[in-house]
Amino acid sequence: MLLIHPGGPMWARKDAGAWSIPKGGIEAGEDPLTAARREFSEELGSPLPDDAPEPLDLGEVRLRSGKRIRAFAVAGDMDVTRVVSNTTEMEWPPRSGRRITVPEVDRAAWFTVATAAVALNPAQVELVERLLGFLGG
Repeated sequence: MLLIHPGGPMWARKDAGAWSIPKGGIEAGEDPLTAARREFSEELGSPLPDDAPEPLDLGEVRLRSGKRIRAFAVAGDMDVTRVVSNTTEMEWPPRSGRRITVPEVDRAAWFTVATAAVALNPAQVELVERLLGFLGG
């Protein structure tokens, strides 16, 4: 599974439970799959190929923050050494009033299903289980 690690100083020393699937907000009137493709491209610096297989809809999970995410799975390959993320602005240190610009994603990596379950944000582990169900175990 291809997972991403969030950029910025808040995540720099966090690993287990910090990784995520590429994700982001859905713009008004935007189809969820279109949003997923856009976010993939923004966070990884490369669009899904036009000839990519039809995505599997893994449904929705709710993060501890209350944010809901909808996930899709697509079979493919990607050179994770070439990931170039968009940037985001954040306040750092917290409550300092100082703003810094950081990459939204600082790296991506391929994980086995077993290691993905440890690396992922705990709320997203259910998505791995759903993918395994689609794939027959």
